[in-house]
Amino acid sequence: MKLKIVLEQGTDNYIVAYCPALKGCVTQGRTEEEAIKNLKEAIELYLEADPQDIMLPPDKYKVRELAL
Repeated sequence: MKLKIVLEQGTDNYIVAYCPALKGCVTQGRTEEEAIKNLKEAIELYLEADPQDIMLPPDKYKVRELAL
């Protein structure tokens, strides 16, 4: 999967990084590399399935991965 990300100069010389396709998925870092690393982790957590969000008994659903 490829996602477009945005890097902006933030306050206190931090780099703000976010992914416009994933609303609210934003982080920062002291360098571009750190901001990108932090954003990769944030995206992985954003996209991770949380069984608590599924309102069905465990035997009524399956969690699968989809590669784009």
